[in-house]
Parts: sequence; C-alpha cells; structure tokens
Amino acid sequence: MKTITVAHSPDADDIFMYFAIKFGWVNADELLFDNIALDIETLNIEALKNTYDISAISFALYPKIRNEYALLRTAVSFGEGYGPKLVKLQNTILKKNFKVALSGTHTTNAMLFKIAYPNAKIIYKNFLEIEDAVLSGEVDAGVLIHESILNFNAHLVVERELWDIWKELCKGEFPLPLGGMALRRSMPIHRAITCEKTLIKAVFVAYTHQTMLSKMLIERNLVRVDKNTLQTYLGLYANDTSIEMSDLQYNAINKLFEIGYDHGFYDQCIDAKDYLIPSEYEDLRNN
Repeated sequence: MKTITVAHSPDADDIFMYFAIKFGWVNADELLFDNIALDIETLNIEALKNTYDISAISFALYPKIRNEYALLRTAVSFGEGYGPKLVKLQNTILKKNFKVALSGTHTTNAMLFKIAYPNAKIIYKNFLEIEDAVLSGEVDAGVLIHESILNFNAHLVVERELWDIWKELCKGEFPLPLGGMALRRSMPIHRAITCEKTLIKAVFVAYTHQTMLSKMLIERNLVRVDKNTLQTYLGLYANDTSIEMSDLQYNAINKLFEIGYDHGFYDQCIDAKDYLIPSEYEDLRNN
C-alpha cells in the first residue's frame, strides 16, 4: 500500500470534504491516505517547500507553485456574495495607514487586501487569533476568515467585505476563488488520477450525506462550531459547487491570476486549465 499525505485546514469545510475518506466511506485500491490539519498559511508555506503529496492551498498561491503542483478539480471553496470580512471595533475610524492582522501573506484575502489598502501596516497571525487582536487593540482591524465570519464578537463591525473588493477588481460576475487543492507533479500520473477521483468521490459522498456526516463530526468534536453554524457554513463553502469545478469557477480563478499579475504578484499570467491533471491519460492507457 502506498501512503498519500493529504494536508488540509482545520476549518469545518475542509474537514467535512475530507472525512468521508477518514471514516472509510471512500477509499482507493493500493492507496492509504494520511491526513494532517494545519492553518491555511502554514499549508501555503509547506506547499512552497513541496512538503505534502496533496495539500489545501489558497488559490492566490497557486501560480507560485505551478511547476511543482497540479491544480485539482475538487474540494474547492468559493464565495458567492460573501467571503472574508475586514472588521474593526465599533465607533472607530481607520486611518490610511491603519494596522491590520491578516491570516497569511500568501492567502487570497491578503492579495486582495494589499491591492485595496496599499498603505496599511500588516502583521500576520493565525486566523484564530485575529478577532482577539482587534478586540485588544493590538491592531486597528483584521480580516476574518473561515467560521469566524459567522460568529464574531458584538463589539466588532464590518468595515468592508472582501467580496466587494473582489467585485470592484474583477469587473464581472465571478465567484470569489478562496481555497483549492493541489497535488505533487512528481507523483506518477496514474496514481495522481486515482487520488483526484477518490477526492472527488469523497466530496460527493460528503455532500450527499451531509446530515449524517455533520452529526458524526460534531459528536466527535472534530469541528469548532455547533450544528446550526456548521450547516450554515457548509452551505457557503462545501456545497454542490465544491465537488468538481465548473467553467465559471475556472474563469474566476483565471481572473484572480490576471489581477495578481497586473498588480505584480506573479511573474506571468497563467490559465488554470493548463495546470490540471490530464485525466484523459487514463482513457488512452486503457485503450
């Protein structure tokens, strides 16, 4: 049996989309999947080091790892009218050079924020520490991600939705690309195809058995939220659009890459579909 390392974030949507494999509902012949949960910026940094066979990443990171990792078609999270939130204390006015806490330099929200607020003074924190940093006055504002966007302290107010920044920059009707999955290019192509198919099936099984899987995750204390919050959150980030990407989602990713290139974040502008695993190889091999 070949062991495949899968790294994902500890937030509810990533756990939900992976745990059909962990619970044994989905498997692959001759492959064992070993998972590890890390915060998104740690995952991004480890992807730059080529650490894990498969890893969750911020979409904004992908052009920087394109030569080492293929982009997977599944287990994706997009915003549709929602996304990370820039929050501050009530009754405060942010100066032009306000101090802000972000969840990591390679995240999608960080790239969009830097474009919108070029004069802000940025510090980076684990996403679980950002709310407290704003409440304590360590920073003037912070960008909340993951489940924090649903249940933040009542003393905080939203200064700006990252969705609104995205809409201004993309100038079109595109969902906001937040998180995806990438797979090491050094993996043999037949194994890479099997891994992707297994992950697609896992997300499909999770989605079609949401009630049962959600109950199991809550009973085992594998998620940080209650039943109602989990249901709301999964509706945002682990839904039917997470199973396998559509042309609209590919176009949205390409728009993100274009914006990043235009603002000097990347060395070239790439097309997401050029960096997928060539699944047609399986048909050619079998014929």
